Amino acid sequence: MNTPNKLTLLRVILIPFFVVCMLAVNAGWGKWAALSIFIIASLTDMLDGYLARRDNLVTNFGKFMDPLADKLLVCSAMICLVDMERIPSWVVIIIIGREFVISGFRLIASDNGVVIAANYWGKIKTVCQMIMIIVVIADLGGVFVVVEQVLIYLSLILTVISLATYLWDNRKVLSMQD
Repeated sequence: MNTPNKLTLLRVILIPFFVVCMLAVNAGWGKWAALSIFIIASLTDMLDGYLARRDNLVTNFGKFMDPLADKLLVCSAMICLVDMERIPSWVVIIIIGREFVISGFRLIASDNGVVIAANYWGKIKTVCQMIMIIVVIADLGGVFVVVEQVLIYLSLILTVISLATYLWDNRKVLSMQD
């Protein structure tokens, strides 16, 4: 297993530790531990992609697991933030719904021997969501309350745009089902 794929697996392994820290957010240390773990996990996403492209280590495993690891990390964080009443549940439902649609779409493609990597809009969406989660977990108050709201709704808009472009760019996969 190459280094980018190991980083992807590390991101998945960090998720339960992140969630435990989020559940302990009222203990004082939980918030900062969760924030640190989330930042480290997010950085592994950037690093694994960079290394895979730089060293020509792009694999089908990475094309499949990297976006899945991102979804698991981001969705876990957002579900915790809904529980903490820091982000509206309807926003998270739309974002997670998009992830289910894309995952189903990838399964259809895979059944037809096609591996679909994340697109540009999906990558922007993921980065925006990760930044939003970092700012919301940090809960700095003041002007950051407005920044949090802007990032939440920007993440939602990018989620919808990335879904539409993903489906449009890969519409030929659906025609394989006829």
